Amino acid sequence: MGPRGTGGWAGRAGAPAPGRTCLLPLLLCAALRSLRASPGSEVNLLDSRTVMGDLGWIAYPKNGWEEIGEVDENYAPIHTYQVCKVMEQNQNNWLLTSWISNEGASRIFIELKFTLRDCNSLPGGLGTCKETFNMYYFESDDEDGRNIKENQYIKIDTIAADESFTELDLGDRVMKLNTEVRDVGPLTKKGFYLAFQDVGACIALVSVRVYYKKCPSVIRNLARFPDTITGADSSQLLEVSGVCINHSVTEEAPKMHCSAEGEWLVPIGKCLCKAGYEEKNNTCQAPSPVSTVKKGKITKNSISLSWQEPDRPNGIILEYEIKYFEKDQETSYTIIKSKETTITADGLKPGSAYVFQIRARTAAGYGGFSRRFEFETSPVLAASSDQSQIPIIVVSVTVGVILLAVVIGFLLSGRRCGYSKAKQDPEEEKMHFHNGHIKLPGVRTYVDPHTYEDPNQAVHEFAKEIEASCITIERVIGAGEFGEVCSGRLKLQGKREFPVAIKTLKVGYTEKQRRDFLGEASIMGQFDHPNIIHLEGVVTKSKPVMIVTEYMENGSLDTFLKKNDGQFTVIQLVGMLRGIASGMKYLSDMGYVHRDLAARNILINSNLVCKVSDFGLSRVLEDDPEAAYTTRGGKIPIRWTAPEAIAFRKFTSASDVWSYGIVMWEVMSYGERPYWEMTNQDVIKAVEEGYRLPSPMDCPAALYQLMLDCWQKDRNSRPKFDEIVSMLDKLIRNPSSLKTLVNASSRVSNLLVEHSPVGSGAYRSVGEWLEAIKMGRYTEIFMENGYSSMDAVAQVTLEDLRRLGVTLVGHQKKIMNSLQEMKVQLVNGMVPL
Repeated sequence: MGPRGTGGWAGRAGAPAPGRTCLLPLLLCAALRSLRASPGSEVNLLDSRTVMGDLGWIAYPKNGWEEIGEVDENYAPIHTYQVCKVMEQNQNNWLLTSWISNEGASRIFIELKFTLRDCNSLPGGLGTCKETFNMYYFESDDEDGRNIKENQYIKIDTIAADESFTELDLGDRVMKLNTEVRDVGPLTKKGFYLAFQDVGACIALVSVRVYYKKCPSVIRNLARFPDTITGADSSQLLEVSGVCINHSVTEEAPKMHCSAEGEWLVPIGKCLCKAGYEEKNNTCQAPSPVSTVKKGKITKNSISLSWQEPDRPNGIILEYEIKYFEKDQETSYTIIKSKETTITADGLKPGSAYVFQIRARTAAGYGGFSRRFEFETSPVLAASSDQSQIPIIVVSVTVGVILLAVVIGFLLSGRRCGYSKAKQDPEEEKMHFHNGHIKLPGVRTYVDPHTYEDPNQAVHEFAKEIEASCITIERVIGAGEFGEVCSGRLKLQGKREFPVAIKTLKVGYTEKQRRDFLGEASIMGQFDHPNIIHLEGVVTKSKPVMIVTEYMENGSLDTFLKKNDGQFTVIQLVGMLRGIASGMKYLSDMGYVHRDLAARNILINSNLVCKVSDFGLSRVLEDDPEAAYTTRGGKIPIRWTAPEAIAFRKFTSASDVWSYGIVMWEVMSYGERPYWEMTNQDVIKAVEEGYRLPSPMDCPAALYQLMLDCWQKDRNSRPKFDEIVSMLDKLIRNPSSLKTLVNASSRVSNLLVEHSPVGSGAYRSVGEWLEAIKMGRYTEIFMENGYSSMDAVAQVTLEDLRRLGVTLVGHQKKIMNSLQEMKVQLVNGMVPL
């Protein structure tokens, strides 16, 4: 704002000038963390505490309101503003917010939290000192309306402090935080600006929260009432009509009234359940419980049951759910779903008591479970001497009949393309639960296939057998440890042909190689998740032996990123990282530890969906160039592996989290090699001493902080994969939080190695260095601007490159990455925790 009442807005709130006194000491962060959360009926339009990036507020004059940077316990920035020009006359300092959409609300609330200095505590009791400040607003339909004159703003109120602080409070490190709430309405445009005017106070504005109130969606009297924004008048009641919920009707629509405080008041009318339905828990439910259950055939391993339809089905019974468990083992139970009124529970223990409960489901949902019915399996009886002397001819006939049935079944089935795995009875669906966790096929605890004596048993338990005639191999796309990797197509009966990747086992393999080759399929076949590579099946009954998986068009993530350097938005990169984290959460939940998580082992398809792959660490690392022998024996991918896994071979989900942090670094640096050309021993030593990889160029601060969290030395301090997924989801939902980048000065060391990376020879001049990285075009520019020696080049920052005219992002990355590769001892360039 120019001279009082005449000018326009200009300038932006900046950092405090050197030597100025900050009114918001670090101790205030504790108070900030304890600020109450918004109640459910309040919807935030702005909360300065939660904005990660720049608020975009401006101040006039520039030396008036100042932004003070603090961070909370999660290293998120806290935006606070202060002004304290009590020693000067005629103060008129303005702070203006960015445009705030009112989201259709006609009445909004502003909550201010601030501290204010007691004027009497100032030296000499300055007569010009004030203990109040003013708040204004201006309505606008777009974001181009804030460069207007002061007299066009409407005053909301003069804000005074209930409690002010003194010099003594500062000495005792006690800060008195004031909270004031004001409301504005009726609003008639799409949005508005707020402005804060200081006329001579010593004040720190800690937080600004702008919100409106609503009556939240609710079901009352069998009617659903929608989210309703409160009215513009503080005493206004809005009449809202409800809609009858499932299977309920009314002659007159039920109504309620939404108060200005966001509360539902004065209900009128109600809905009633249709004939055949009962009201329960504010909904029309469902069938009554099954009352009669009878036992049928009982063997040592099975119990057959039958029952009658509920007395009051309240609709057509769609299916029954049968829950059973061994007596006194209620936390581990099984559920069978059946459309019939009979079932057989098999796989039971001989001579054991089992408890059964049954409930029915209609279109309205499930009814309640029946009472408990207890039945016992038959005990195991010792065979008599007569029974043990069964005539051999009877055994022979029985075996012959069985063999004949198998042969006839095989001939009748034909050799059609498809899976040879047995199918479940379509009328029954079985689910197992243990300690509250559902255990379904594909969603169960991981089983190590190496515990099987016969590898064929493991692979056929977890993987589906495919007829070789269903597979068409088109071309070779790579070489695996045991043979070629090809692309091709798979055609199964009743399905369209679709692309697949095919790993083949080379001719002349040993039995151990076959076992190891199929071991990966036995692992992969246990997983079913959109971010885990999907196993289609295996070919083991003919040669070559094959593993068939879904086809990922873009190949390995590290190669893909290198080919597309700088081509993706930050949100796209975070989306890739979110997919990888989601896949790893699934593996962690199953109890599987990957041990070799790296960008080279992530595959990416044409939709940029990333999937975790390569599930054979024990064999893969034998020929992996990234693996190295440790002092304790065995090969480990040092650059991706947590310190405790290197030192003590302690592999856990927490060590996978460490590896995930390295993958994050790979993704944000577009496939750079972690720790560049450092030797494995240098990496081990550096990490052990507390050094960590520096932030990649243009990396959001929130992502780099997450990397550092993953690299905590104490594995118990690292985040879990579910927490990582949650954090990335929050960043994706709030893209502005990704705008704050890591400070360039913290990324690049000002010291260089006396020689270039291993094998490239020493650089005798700046020109030779630039030519070596194919950036020779900039030699003259570097020389003209005083960068004539490698010592001088060591001081170059990203901002310097832009000033020199190096504007292409790819060229900036190449130069900065080259500098990073030449650190003193290749350690000093890393950021300590």
